[in-house]
Amino acid sequence: MYVCLCKAVTDKAIRQQVEAGACSMRELKQNLGVGTQCGKCVCQASDILDSALSKHSSQQRIPVLMVNNSRPAA
Repeated sequence: MYVCLCKAVTDKAIRQQVEAGACSMRELKQNLGVGTQCGKCVCQASDILDSALSKHSSQQRIPVLMVNNSRPAA
């Protein structure tokens, strides 16, 4: 679906930017031009960005460092 008609930006393009590392509207504006003309798309683009970031972060696996906190027997 087109989110920004002025720059022909789709929701898919926004999600792809998040997968590539974008995490702010500033980055979307720089990379896609979304929200740089009339501005009517900013709210919807921001909602899609937030949703994509939530989904992306939940799919990321955080490595866990296992630390042995047991103390030697005295």
